Amino acid sequence: MAYQIELNNGIAKFIIDRPERRNAINTEVVNGLENFLDRVEGNSDISYVVVTGVGEEAFCSGGDLSEYQTLWTAEDAFPMLSRMAHVLFRLATLPMPVIALVNGTAVGGGCELAMACDYRVVSKKAKAGFIQGTLAITTGWGGATLLFEKDGKHDRVFKLLSEARLHSAEEMLQVEWATALFEGSAEEGLQQFLEKMSTIHPSVHRAYKKVAIRKWTADFLRDRMQEEARQCSVLWESDAHHEAVARFLRKSTKE
Repeated sequence: MAYQIELNNGIAKFIIDRPERRNAINTEVVNGLENFLDRVEGNSDISYVVVTGVGEEAFCSGGDLSEYQTLWTAEDAFPMLSRMAHVLFRLATLPMPVIALVNGTAVGGGCELAMACDYRVVSKKAKAGFIQGTLAITTGWGGATLLFEKDGKHDRVFKLLSEARLHSAEEMLQVEWATALFEGSAEEGLQQFLEKMSTIHPSVHRAYKKVAIRKWTADFLRDRMQEEARQCSVLWESDAHHEAVARFLRKSTKE
């Protein structure tokens, strides 16, 4: 199976289990995320949701191009992009705190997945970047919308998206994309992060989350994320994108 779901002691974890593909997201992972969200959305026993990947090399390397390369036109690509934008909206608006436990590299859609979370707890060894521009597309799962919404510093966000490059964990902390850094194992990093938060009753965290969700609802966050997916689908069918994907896949095969 391409994912694991764990529910223990008030913590619900979704773990992408595709280390051979650097924990890239394919249809099976999307199905798993939807199943996971169905299980946790109305579960009052869940205090925290954690999204992470197997191993120490990769949190998530975005969409699996070996599967999605078959999507050629905007009409082909939009259903996948729209579906993932909806999944990330659901993740972002869960009623409890959501933590991206960034155990390794997060690139492209992996950064979008992490951006849907309330916190990004990042390994000091990890690198991250919104590198979609190198494939001649934009973020397509709502990640840019979430970044502009949550960060609020226009020039910083615009630069982070437009440069389309990898950054060290320290750099991502400096630009305030990373909430906290950790050394050692991901589990140690998570426990360290939760140590102080867990002294506060979960009802308090849920109450503050409601404040954020009310704002996002009033600001039409869901619609804006869907429009981002549509914008990406237009770029997806361009020759520049298909040529960039072909170069990427050729390089990956050689490696």
